[in-house]
Amino acid sequence: MGKLTFFLGLQIKKVQEEIFISQTKYPKELIKKFGMSNAKAIGTPMSPSTALDEDKNSKSVDEIMYRGMIASLLYLTTSRPDIMFTVCKCARYPLAPKESHLTAIKRIIRYLTGIVGYGLWYESFEYFDLKGFSYADFLGDKLDRKSTSGTCQLVGVMTRIFPLSGVVMTPTNGS
Repeated sequence: MGKLTFFLGLQIKKVQEEIFISQTKYPKELIKKFGMSNAKAIGTPMSPSTALDEDKNSKSVDEIMYRGMIASLLYLTTSRPDIMFTVCKCARYPLAPKESHLTAIKRIIRYLTGIVGYGLWYESFEYFDLKGFSYADFLGDKLDRKSTSGTCQLVGVMTRIFPLSGVVMTPTNGS
């Protein structure tokens, strides 16, 4: 059978005893599919000042197109945890998406244009170190007062998201 290099859209590359998992081909296709090949890349998937809500006064957009964009981005979160929060925030409005929601989705895609080759790097260590973190914000959502919670499990010393041949992005205490 040989080495595993491609599995369910994930590209897997083994370098010495370390593994790099990415989805380089998929975001390129996604960017082209939604007509954003010439869009200018930006540095964050969502502006810190953006607060998505129902936006009842704004113009509605095509639900089917919006859901397709959300589904495409949700699949991409397999190897791109940096867009998970933003995509899930946008996925809360599948039945009545407005222009503000579509603008947020397009911003995520613009973010992806600048970092297509990024992925997850799993380093080899002499020891196995598993750390788990959790977060809860009870009644913290401004729209419907729902609670937000999440967990994260890290294998090894730290999780890093970066391109195979480029600058390392390491999360800091503030992120």
